[in-house]
Amino acid sequence: MKPIDLASFAVAIIALAAVVYVVRTPSGSVSEGASIFASDVSEATIAQGQALYQENCASCHGKSLEGQPNWREPDADGRLPAPPHDESGHTWHHPDSMLFDYTKFGGQATLAALGVELESGMPAFGEKLSDDQIRSILDYIKSAWPARVRAAQAEQTRADEEARNQ
Repeated sequence: MKPIDLASFAVAIIALAAVVYVVRTPSGSVSEGASIFASDVSEATIAQGQALYQENCASCHGKSLEGQPNWREPDADGRLPAPPHDESGHTWHHPDSMLFDYTKFGGQATLAALGVELESGMPAFGEKLSDDQIRSILDYIKSAWPARVRAAQAEQTRADEEARNQ
């Protein structure tokens, strides 16, 4: 396979995992069955999230949410580099519950729980960060998106929560 074909395949697998995620979540997910994000986020929460992001996430995802260069192309180990968390990336295509679990449990565990075999470089932060700290980081990331992107991501979250409550 050409490298670009492998990258396209990996992105397609992650997108498929997001669709499957609406139906099934990893065991122990605190997000299961309920909204995990407040609809109104304070400036203090966003500031805390920004500080925590800089401390825990920026080394891979960039100081300004820009991600690593060539993030759509696998590196020498076959893993995709860290994607951007700004509007140019795919973070906003996922519901809050998946973003939370991906951060708390790590990419490998979250994808494996969905039956997806894909090498992920995203570590688990559940032992280092509290649930509230993870939420504040995600709130910070979402605060940087334009209104149309926030609205699209909110719709993903709404549909996910609706499916979980059926």
